[in-house]
Parts: sequence; C-alpha cells; structure tokens
Amino acid sequence: MILFTKRSTMLPMEDASVNRALPRANPQALPIETPAARKRMSAQERERQIVDGAIQFFARHGFDAQLRDLAKSMGVTHTLLYHYFPDKQALIDRVYVEVFEGCWKPEWEKWLDDPALSCEDKFTRFYIDYAATVLTHDFVRILIFSGLADQTITNRFFELLRERLFPRLIRETRRFRSLKSRAQATVAEHELLMGLHGSIFYIGVRRWVYNQAVHSQSTQAFDPEVIRNQVRGYLQASLSLGSAAASSASQRKPLKESPPWP
Repeated sequence: MILFTKRSTMLPMEDASVNRALPRANPQALPIETPAARKRMSAQERERQIVDGAIQFFARHGFDAQLRDLAKSMGVTHTLLYHYFPDKQALIDRVYVEVFEGCWKPEWEKWLDDPALSCEDKFTRFYIDYAATVLTHDFVRILIFSGLADQTITNRFFELLRERLFPRLIRETRRFRSLKSRAQATVAEHELLMGLHGSIFYIGVRRWVYNQAVHSQSTQAFDPEVIRNQVRGYLQASLSLGSAAASSASQRKPLKESPPWP
C-alpha cells in the first residue's frame, strides 16, 4: 500500500503554478499586433478627399441629393464638410472647375488656328482628342444632371464653348466653303455644327447614361474612324448652306438659346 504525504501531493501543484508564471520560450510565437495609428490628413488632403468624393457622388446621384448623404458616403461629418465649403453651391462650383475647366486643353484652339492643317484634319484631330478627354463617366453624367437641375454647370460650360470653340469651328467651316465672311453664324450654320457636336457627345451618353455598348475597332472607348466619317459628312453638308451673305435677316439674328450639347 502506497501512502501519499502532504508534501508529495503539493509538489505537482507548486510546479504547475510556477510553470504558468514563467514566460513561454516559443520562437514561433507571433508578436502582438497593435492597431495602426490613423493618419491625420492635412487640410489640403482633406479638401482633396471632399472634392473627389463630391465628383463621384454628383455623377452617381445628381444635384438633388443632400450634402448629409455626401458626407456619410465619405465617412466625414456634415460639420467638417461645411468647414471647407460653406454651402452646396460652393462645392458645385469647385466640381465645375475640376471636371470641366480642368479638362480644357489650350492646344485645341492652336490646332484649329493652325494654317498648315486642312479643315478636315483640324476637325478630325480636335474631335478625336476632345472625345477622348471629355467622354468620361463623371463629365457626361454631371453635365446631364446639371441640365436636369438648375443648369449652373451647363450654362458655364456652354459659355466657354461659345467663346473659345464654336467661332473657330464656324470660321473653319466657312473656309472649307471658300467663304471669307466674319459675320455671326447663321441659324443654319449653327444647327449644322450642333448636329456634329451633339453626335460626338452622344457617344458618351450611350455609354454612361443609357449603359449601351459603344462598338470600337480600336482600344479607345470610341472608334476614331467614326468621328472622321462624321466630320466628312458635316463638311459635305456645309456646302449646301450657300453664301452666308445671302442668308435671310432672320437667320442673322443673335442666338440666345444655349446649344443642346456640350
């Protein structure tokens, strides 16, 4: 018969207690990870975040959406949003500068003014690059939403087109027709040009508004050859306009309405 003394029964208990207190010598043990400290944004970075978020938000939801929803989508407070932009219109103005004025290329005007290029080459070169630049998701959808809202952005962009683009296109069209007139564009000239300009913008509408496939033989989102053919068709149609000097007085009246397409 084996007798267990008090000392013999307590030794295993003491060993277990000591072993639990000792650190484990396990070289494979993973270090304890501490949460990474959140990077504090500078004022410029935070403003950039808000502007980029607003561009995406307005392109998806339009301008009737509330700024509270915009702030929520970006994970910032409504108060922080107003710290950088005092009201919704200030944010919309900034979006216009970023998306529309920011995409304008001075070389477009240089190409149209270049006497070494033929009229067809000028139009084709410009419109291929114009389409590649502006027919983006954000540009197309924001412009459409603005037109359905208060037209703040559309009016400003149309004014830019009327000031820096359309007069050059009308001038070059008249040169193609062997005309030297500097008179204001007639209604017929204006509408024919809007047909060309609108057909190119419609490529973006099909893709970003109607979600329809735009077939292209190239790696671009549109087929440059299609634009070349549209330019040729426009120039040939312009030959049937006749002399600008022979246009009726009603056609020479100033056009007050905005063109239907950017």
